[in-house]
Amino acid sequence: MDIYNLVSFAGIFVLIGFAWVLSADKKNMNWRVIGWGIGLQIIIGFFIFVVPVGSDLFSLVNDIVVKVLDSASAGAKFVFGPLAETGDESPGFILAFQAFPTIIFFSALIAILYYFKIMPLIIRGFAYVFTKLMRISGAESLVAAGNIFVGIESTLTVKPYLSRMTRSELCTILTAGMATVASNVLALYVFSLKAVFPEIAGHLVSASLLSAPAALVMSKIILPEKETPETLGVHVRPFYEKENNLFEAIINGANAGVKMIVGIVALLIAVLGLVALVDLLLSTMGTYVFGLETEWSLKAIFGYIFYPFTIILGVPPSDAGVISRIIGERVIVTEVVAYKDLAIALEDNLLQHPRRSAVIATYALCGFAHLASMAIFVGGVSALAPDRTRNISRVAFRALLAATLACLVTACVAGTFYTEARASILFGE
Repeated sequence: MDIYNLVSFAGIFVLIGFAWVLSADKKNMNWRVIGWGIGLQIIIGFFIFVVPVGSDLFSLVNDIVVKVLDSASAGAKFVFGPLAETGDESPGFILAFQAFPTIIFFSALIAILYYFKIMPLIIRGFAYVFTKLMRISGAESLVAAGNIFVGIESTLTVKPYLSRMTRSELCTILTAGMATVASNVLALYVFSLKAVFPEIAGHLVSASLLSAPAALVMSKIILPEKETPETLGVHVRPFYEKENNLFEAIINGANAGVKMIVGIVALLIAVLGLVALVDLLLSTMGTYVFGLETEWSLKAIFGYIFYPFTIILGVPPSDAGVISRIIGERVIVTEVVAYKDLAIALEDNLLQHPRRSAVIATYALCGFAHLASMAIFVGGVSALAPDRTRNISRVAFRALLAATLACLVTACVAGTFYTEARASILFGE
């Protein structure tokens, strides 16, 4: 271990302290949630990065995901031809033709796993651990566990309980959704980075796993529980509507993937366009109103805001400027753009410590913690429980803050155990 590992480890507790400062009730801390949540992250991180069996499992998971992605591209190549090709025959990375089709494939695959009751069984297993160890409600444990694998649809598993949930539970549901990523979208990030970061798939899977307990910790610090949840300490079975047959599951899953792609495309076009407009206004004000020669843009502003947090994560100071801009821009332009910019930074050799900085950034970005996603989750959960819309909207910004801090804590855990000596395993060298 070196000084950066110690900085990352200390960063876990600095971020917890920062969350406590922003807490709605500083005297009402659930130390059982905090202790077990951080403990689970450290245990998982130690197993993945240090224990030989864990490292082997990490590599195996990475290889499986990559091979599944290769299978996913078969349909895209048939439909789009050369535009969907990757590798030497590729015309270049084209998001719409090479990456987006994998979302449809993974959505159908997850639907199949649900149909055969494999996914509900896995989710129930994780939820049982969270409920028993942290002594939180079974409903919020179930949602947190579900978000390891799926997105906003995990909220459907607790639909019967939403109207009777406490404010803290609602905050936890939103936080868990924004602190993790759906498996079908995870494939999108793999496509963006696998050429310059061969082990990206394994890191993204472990990041999503680590972020679930981190989300529970940060949510309960930012908005502690003051009431008694209906399902406190109770193991809740997931509620979902099973399709009549396998083909219906595949069709519904694929259609859900198409809807997600449409949503992502609309979001990217709208958000990136609006950001460009705001950047133009900021640049004009900086140059002609204040006479400043430095760059004025949202990315630059959020880069400055997240710079001290990037240092806390254990990113070397020489790389902190680049990485802080990438982490900061996620809040505005979504993690899709941030991961693409990370790939560009690696391709252009902008990082002096590319291995460590890329690993930490990967974990910090692995979540839907941005303004657009907050709107999506608030709208989605409110649609399931319209009588709680007011409460949901009131805790939304706290949930976004908690989700952002949860992703940063996950990055600290990765930075704690990553060493250059493990680079041959983590980067497949």
